[in-house]
Amino acid sequence: MATRLPTPHARPALMTRNELRSHSALILAMVLWGSSFVALKVAVAELSPMVVVLLRMVVGSVGFLVVWPWIREGFRYRPGDWRILGGMALFEPCLYFVFEANGLRYTSAGQAGLITAILPIMVAAAAAFFLAEPISRRQWAGFIMAMIGVVWMSLSGNVSLQAPNPLLGNFLQLLAMVCAVGYTLLIKTLVSRYSAFVLTALQCFIGALFLLPLALLSDWPQQISLPVAGIIVYLGLVITLGTYGLYNYALTHLRASVAAGYTNLLPAFALLFAMLLLGERLTTAQWLAIAVIVCGVVLSQWHSPPPAPEVPPAATG
Repeated sequence: MATRLPTPHARPALMTRNELRSHSALILAMVLWGSSFVALKVAVAELSPMVVVLLRMVVGSVGFLVVWPWIREGFRYRPGDWRILGGMALFEPCLYFVFEANGLRYTSAGQAGLITAILPIMVAAAAAFFLAEPISRRQWAGFIMAMIGVVWMSLSGNVSLQAPNPLLGNFLQLLAMVCAVGYTLLIKTLVSRYSAFVLTALQCFIGALFLLPLALLSDWPQQISLPVAGIIVYLGLVITLGTYGLYNYALTHLRASVAAGYTNLLPAFALLFAMLLLGERLTTAQWLAIAVIVCGVVLSQWHSPPPAPEVPPAATG
């Protein structure tokens, strides 16, 4: 009787060079996005929030004008789209950055970054209400748990130089997430005709126009320090253009669900940078609240369907 040889185990496929570069690009994008909370926190300590955000939008708009010849192929306007495009831009960046920039005056960069972790489940809950998309009891339970964690983290925070009013600041950051939800729901109807780069460019252009009168009503300094000027350029070019470039490069070689999974690293990087660069510290109660938030997010996303492949991430930080 012939001896049956054991079947060799299939070896896992090795990553291609493009896939390896794509994963590296996603990690770098999350690092940059996480650092943007610290950068914005430093900038609003010297300048009015509306001035900071306007200058960021202007710098981003100039950058997109430079690269427009290479990205305009992703622009296929359809009559009537101006309503959806206008609503998208009103939610983000207009109202989003109004709430976020003012919120960072009162809360720490680490706490603001952690609140972004609940965005996916807020989108799922809103889609259930407005788009009749199915949402499971487990996702509802995770949503409620994460919201309890956010409230607990806000109420248990100590007043400090970095967080003079954490309850108000975190509430404003939560309103920014509500705006990001509106942006996400609206953009689902646009991604089939516009690339992520084009949509981000339109956000910058419209955002600059919207924020101009608000910034003109704010207090302008006689001069802007060199470090803050560098931060504004960093936010406008590196964060707005660079991170989207990295994210879109990764999407050309990886599945959208894989790329979207990396956004879960953003709150961790935001907290890490806040602790290392700004010396922010959290109380024991806040660490417990963070654990509740993380458990809620994990519970809501466990075996959940991946997001639509074409939907670009909401601009954060």
